[in-house]
Amino acid sequence: MKKILSLLLALALAFSVTLVNAVPPQPYDENADAKAAIDKALAEAKKLDKKVLVIFGANWCKDCLELDKSMHGKNEALLASKFITVKVNVGQFDKNKELADFYGNPIKKGIPAAVLLRPDNSVLFASKGGELSNARKMSEQGVYDFFDEITALYK
Repeated sequence: MKKILSLLLALALAFSVTLVNAVPPQPYDENADAKAAIDKALAEAKKLDKKVLVIFGANWCKDCLELDKSMHGKNEALLASKFITVKVNVGQFDKNKELADFYGNPIKKGIPAAVLLRPDNSVLFASKGGELSNARKMSEQGVYDFFDEITALYK
């Protein structure tokens, strides 16, 4: 009986250590093939008659994480109804640079940065002025208003 209790205790301890050390999922997948993700989103957007919203950011960036939070909840329905969203990890501005350059270098003045694409991969909008680089100060409503305005301008 003591052996069984000891074994159960050891298993419970190992499980709790695993839970404590588990890293929550990050919004910007550092191992993703960003080009393939965008290609997939473009194909889906064509089928669903939507646009593709590409968000460039990084997991170390507090504004990027705040934008990600704001893109859920109230903003999630707006985004899902209009866009197929792809998040592209830029690392320390050393990853997926060719994609950022291809779309006009929207990350030049900071991240997060957004690019809105037609299903044919042509750019409708790019946040080249660092419009989202202060997402921590924008509030959920400010983020909603930003994307709502883009939606209205680029139907």
